[in-house]
Amino acid sequence: MLEGVKVTDIKKLPDERGFFAEVFRQDWKDFVGNDKIVQVNLSMVYPGIIKAWHRHKRGQVDYFIVPKGAIKLCIYDESKKQLDDITLSGERLQIARVPGHYWHGNKTLGFEPSLIIYFVTNLYNYKNPDEERKTWNDPSIIDGKTGKPFDWNMSPHK
Repeated sequence: MLEGVKVTDIKKLPDERGFFAEVFRQDWKDFVGNDKIVQVNLSMVYPGIIKAWHRHKRGQVDYFIVPKGAIKLCIYDESKKQLDDITLSGERLQIARVPGHYWHGNKTLGFEPSLIIYFVTNLYNYKNPDEERKTWNDPSIIDGKTGKPFDWNMSPHK
């Protein structure tokens, strides 16, 4: 994993009524460190949709949870030409920490929309957004396994 990228399981407590899970706690010091969450966002993404690439240059850290559906979350370090991908799913509740200086994006997997909750450490500034963007198929994002531009639609079995 790229430095600062972390993934941890979330304790899911099922009972006859459903389940309960704490999805984020400030006292998870091994995971959160000194990050302070200031905004929480919810995104619904249709199957097969790719939302990529962007990064934050002002120190923002993003935390992603997928309570419904599944996504492939990709994180790319431009200087090392290293790409990490993480599958997040409602089937296995996890939270992923992504330092915002890495290029990152996601694709909804399967046949149902995904729900993504993401916590961020910087408020969104409408007048001066902390977002640098590339197109979803930008050829400068290199897949370390193939040495070629990253292909969001490549079969995982090849």
